[in-house]
Amino acid sequence: MLGLLGLMLGLTGAAQALDAVKGPAMVEVVFFEPEKFTDVRDGYMGTDKGRDSTLAMLKEYLISRAARELAAGQKLAITVNDVDLAGDFEPWRSPQWNDVRIVKEIYPPRVVLAFRLTDAEGKVIKEGVRDLRDMAFMMKLTMGFRDDPLRHEKALLDDWLSAEFKAAKKG
Repeated sequence: MLGLLGLMLGLTGAAQALDAVKGPAMVEVVFFEPEKFTDVRDGYMGTDKGRDSTLAMLKEYLISRAARELAAGQKLAITVNDVDLAGDFEPWRSPQWNDVRIVKEIYPPRVVLAFRLTDAEGKVIKEGVRDLRDMAFMMKLTMGFRDDPLRHEKALLDDWLSAEFKAAKKG
């Protein structure tokens, strides 16, 4: 039993050392006061657990996708200040529809964020605040995310990342 515990502690230490070798993450995402976000609910009444799950999925996607836009040594810090998921709940339809998100053109996805891109020395390359909204989101093909409940938000973030950081790899 002690041998197994020692092995587990050794593996934990090795994993931490590996993280130290890789260095700090290239992309950092923080949600500022997510309890005040416009709409990240998992149902008409919504739950903290549902909100946290949705934001965790967005964070994971944003980190992996943004990393592809950066050149070696660059770091991107993103603070998300608000999220309004595509669609909304329409409880007036009937009680059975309380937890069904209805996606229509009148409910576009929106993400408000601030960002800072720095080079390897920490010098700011680009920074700003963006209010991302896609009023034509229903007209776009989101084939890569067809079954993804966050497909419209991911497409919105993809568009922003591609447009905002297209020159970042060159810099």
